[in-house]
Amino acid sequence: MRRTAIFGATGGVVTGVLIAGALAAPSASAGQTVPGGAAEARGVKIAADRAAEAGIDWQDCPADWGLAKPIKCGYVSVPLDYAKPNGRQIKIAVDRIGSTGTPEERQGALLYNPGGPGGSGLRFPARVTSKNPLWTKTSKAYDFVGFDPRGVGRSTPISCVDPQEYVKAPKLDPVPDSEADKRVQRKLAKEYAQGCKERSGWMLPHMTTPNTARDIDVVRAALGEKKLNFIGVSYGTYIGGVYATLFPNHVRRMIVDSVVNPSREKIWYQANLDQDVAFEMRWDDWKAWVAKNDAAYHIGDTPEKVQKQWETLRATAKKNPIGGLVGPAELLGFFQSAPYYDSAWTSVAEVWSAYLAGDEQALVDAAAPDMSDTAGNIASENGNAVYTAVECADAKWPTSWSRWNRDNTRLHKDYPFLTWSNAWMNLPCATWGVPQQTPLEVKTGKGLPPVLIVQATRDAATPYEGAVELHKRLKGSRLITEKDAGSHGVTNLANPCINQRVDAYLLEGTVDAKDVTCEPHATPQPKK
Repeated sequence: MRRTAIFGATGGVVTGVLIAGALAAPSASAGQTVPGGAAEARGVKIAADRAAEAGIDWQDCPADWGLAKPIKCGYVSVPLDYAKPNGRQIKIAVDRIGSTGTPEERQGALLYNPGGPGGSGLRFPARVTSKNPLWTKTSKAYDFVGFDPRGVGRSTPISCVDPQEYVKAPKLDPVPDSEADKRVQRKLAKEYAQGCKERSGWMLPHMTTPNTARDIDVVRAALGEKKLNFIGVSYGTYIGGVYATLFPNHVRRMIVDSVVNPSREKIWYQANLDQDVAFEMRWDDWKAWVAKNDAAYHIGDTPEKVQKQWETLRATAKKNPIGGLVGPAELLGFFQSAPYYDSAWTSVAEVWSAYLAGDEQALVDAAAPDMSDTAGNIASENGNAVYTAVECADAKWPTSWSRWNRDNTRLHKDYPFLTWSNAWMNLPCATWGVPQQTPLEVKTGKGLPPVLIVQATRDAATPYEGAVELHKRLKGSRLITEKDAGSHGVTNLANPCINQRVDAYLLEGTVDAKDVTCEPHATPQPKK
């Protein structure tokens, strides 16, 4: 999953990391239906039959989508509310590149979701045009199909605040110094929730994971596919688990990578608290790596010294934002990419090293918003709006501030890196003002084939326990564990132990006789 925000003085947000958590059953209200209800089941069949007949009118992609030929783009119409399939329709943006092999090699379409909630999957076909070696064999057999989930990007996008206001910096320090600081953050979170309702209220009750899974089934039908081939990463694993529960006999091949814990007790409040603990673990891993490579970076030759440098940098930025723009919130937005992805280890260390050597601008360029990038700012604001809308709609959240305050104060003592920023990011769900659902009980249904689960043991964004939990729930699934590794999103990294099994599963439908443990992928090395 990904994080996208920390509230600040303008009520906007800075880039962050994402995940989720939830509780209790919804109170009955007029017209309210459970996520897997019969009315929705009938509605999705009506919508899928309609989409199968209509197909997709594939065209060259619009220039501003940034998707070069031979990638094609189109739309699929889906119901806003599956209980009312003949009511208001919304459009789902999809793109595709055809399989590169012979007609005999082709096995259908492969859909992809990168996570979020709020992530766009439209870049997936570019793995073919860029000749990504990890996907060469698979692309011979499958059309690569990306899509923007409902509310995202090109798919009837939602918004909660003006994008330029959203990215303004510096934001408030997410770590409160006083009760007054907490009151300000609570007010901002409440205002954000109200902004979502004012700008996108008509969509909010329908921004749920089960509805996204239903949308995928309609897209499957529009593609002319009898069964779904799917790769979901991060939050995409929860979409996959929900799809497998709702449509078990529509699944052909499914890979879930870096797994959100599907337990109803975790979706979404508790899952975010679990993420705070895991991020601290991975932050410690990165500090140890920085210390080991002190000859390259000169930040500190022990993890303790690296931590001290972080605290000094944070205090400096709090007193006087660097370049007038980079305060503690902006620093966290940049630095958290290191515990999130190994691929960011060297780049974050290089920027920090340059700052300590006197190059302040490198840090400003890396961590401050670019107010001239209006398209990027719109995308960032939209991503956070979808993140909030889905997590708030999927599940009941605690409404008691004392609960939030107690849980996050306790966690912050031992896991200070992310805890309070994560709390403020999710706090709009406490005052959402839109009906919240009960999460679906993710489980195996009749006809579900083996699902391939891939997970690193030290993942910060989606702790390893989530993969174990989903594995228990999906009978016949296989778990590939990358031990002593923590990068989020494993299947797009070079690790032959994993890559070969992904290929074998997608190309031949084979899984190992039992679960597999792989050695970690190569540790990043400082640039020479």
